[in-house]
This record gives sequence, structure tokens and C-alpha cells, in this order.
Amino acid sequence: MKPLLLIDIDGPLNPYAAFMLRRIPDGYARHLMRPTGWDYGPPLPVLLNPDHGRALLALADRFELVWATTWMDEANEWIGPRLGLPPLPYIDWPSMHGSAPDGTYWKTQYVVEYAAGRPFAWVDDEIAEQDRQWVSGQGEGAAESLLLWIDPRIGLLPADFEALAAWADGRRGGDGR
Repeated sequence: MKPLLLIDIDGPLNPYAAFMLRRIPDGYARHLMRPTGWDYGPPLPVLLNPDHGRALLALADRFELVWATTWMDEANEWIGPRLGLPPLPYIDWPSMHGSAPDGTYWKTQYVVEYAAGRPFAWVDDEIAEQDRQWVSGQGEGAAESLLLWIDPRIGLLPADFEALAAWADGRRGGDGR
């Protein structure tokens, strides 16, 4: 069974913090969107790079791709088609932005629950050392994991896709984390 690749949107695929720098990173196009709840004011500007869709599809032979984003199923409507991705499963968060164990990011416990012991890689701009420690401290049933922090000013880079592929290939070879 392939490991999961859990994909956040805002930060990794949409480098939203680039707007503060007033510079759109190379390869990105600006899209205006109105996901659920964004029915006021101007549309939401989202930066997307079509190369990311091709890079994710290239990883699909190594991983099962899953949205791990607050966009949930709307990622399949607003983001996936613009990147050339088919509809993907998504984590249906039981609670968003709630309390988290041991100072971890609110998504972390739900990511581990979703993986249910299955190996996973997770890309997100909110991952911190506390999250890595908490995930690795989950005991004997803990899954092999790669938690990859992505700079929200620049998004996913080719080196990040290479790291994901290398991790998946190393797992297959029995190299562990």
C-alpha cells in the first residue's frame, strides 16, 4: 500500500504570503475565487503554479494524494482543476482551529488519525518541531512520517518534490524515516 501524501493548499500550493512581499513568485498565476464563506467583498486572490499539478501527478505512483486543507472538498472544485489534478480524497476535519495537544498545530492530531497507522508525508506551512515530536512520540502504532514545512512566501519548490520522492523511495527500500 502506498503512503499518503497529505497536501495543504494555502502556503504550499498558494504562497499567500507573497502578497505581503508584493511579488508573485515565478511560474504562478493569480486566480480570483469565491469558495464557500467568501461571499463578501472582492474575490479571494489565490496564486497557483501549474507545474505543481504535474509534479504531484508524477508522485502519484509513489503516494496516494489527499487534500489536507481547510478547503476540504472545495479543493476539488477550485484548486485541482486549475492544476490539472483529478478529484482527490480529503480530510474532513472534525473541528477546525480548535485546541491541540502539547502545543501542536490544530491539524496534527487529525492528520495522524486520518493516516490510521499508514505511512504519510504531509506538506503544510504551519508544521513546527512540536508537531514532529508529537507525531514521532505516538508509540508503537505510529506510522512512518515526513512532515515538510513549506515557506508560505514561496510555496513548494522542486527540491520539496525531490525530497518527497526520495522519502517514498527510501521507505520502499526499508530505510525508514
